[in-house]
Amino acid sequence: MERRLDPAVPGRGAQSGSVPDRFGLAQREQDGDWRDYMEILDGPPVKLRTTVTEEHPKTILTFNQSPDIGFDRSINAYRGCEHGCIYCFARPTHAFHDLSPGLDFETRLFAKPNAAQLLCETLARPRYKPKPIAMGTNTDPYQPIEGRYRITRSLLEVCLATRHPVTITTKSDRVLKDLDLLTELARLDLIAVAISVTTLDTRLSGLLEPRAPAPGKRLAALKSLVEAKVPAHCSIAPIIPAITDEFMEDIVSRIGAIGVRSVGWIPLRLPHEVAPLFREWLSVHFPDRGDKVMAIVRSMRGGRDNDPDFFTRMKPSGVWADLFRARFRIAKKRAGIEMNRFQLDIGKFVTPSLDGQLQLL
Repeated sequence: MERRLDPAVPGRGAQSGSVPDRFGLAQREQDGDWRDYMEILDGPPVKLRTTVTEEHPKTILTFNQSPDIGFDRSINAYRGCEHGCIYCFARPTHAFHDLSPGLDFETRLFAKPNAAQLLCETLARPRYKPKPIAMGTNTDPYQPIEGRYRITRSLLEVCLATRHPVTITTKSDRVLKDLDLLTELARLDLIAVAISVTTLDTRLSGLLEPRAPAPGKRLAALKSLVEAKVPAHCSIAPIIPAITDEFMEDIVSRIGAIGVRSVGWIPLRLPHEVAPLFREWLSVHFPDRGDKVMAIVRSMRGGRDNDPDFFTRMKPSGVWADLFRARFRIAKKRAGIEMNRFQLDIGKFVTPSLDGQLQLL
């Protein structure tokens, strides 16, 4: 049964919760349960509750061989993300578990409380070779439930104890809760933190990223990281044509003024179910320009809603893409930002003593 509220689901990014048919998954049929009759009579619940299920995987480090991304291993402490960013490219991963990439992705979350122990076991393997671990590549490591589970913090504690390099990508100023660990990691050249800023308009952010911290808080977090000498990167991501691209220059100027020395931009990606979810979002919040937005997106993606191919998926083409690149290059020059990448030290790694390390967790 599809869950939908018209014209908008308050406090959520997605506007519906239908299960996709990409894997041949049937929609849930009414089974005579009292909840089905309740929804028929009263409609779907006005306020969707967030639930968290603890899971205990056998491994925590995911390796990849993608030729166009800058890391070969990553950790995701959580599945699903309460931030509810409508454009999130990770939404389709929920479909693997017979859950909706729409509302389920932001309301039915999964936490991995044994993540730090699993990381210790992986790092202790005789053949393990260190390279930076990327955190936040799929779902945000500092989404609201981190305040309760503190899984990300426990992973950083392992990285500090073993002198293992790590990178963090987040939309949350909650990262400052771990500033004590970040400063120690930074002192050893073991950490870089990227904070994503999509817009400077608080109201627009509330529609795009309904449960993520406001843009001002993210800029303040970047400033705090710079002051603490933690390598900080600002990711203007994603650039949504005719919706957020107008803020590009102002964001670059603002982060340059607070001392951020690394910045990049990422174009909107709409893989699998994200495309129809985003179209639906446009129809609710920007019905006057939805067609224009998608026309520009397709012009940068070879006539498609999304380009999944290696190398080109991160590099849109066409007149609009060239315009964004030129604007970004000029804004970056005006802000005096030249550095693009941070080099982390892999030479300090110490293989953990498994018994002793586990006693610390």
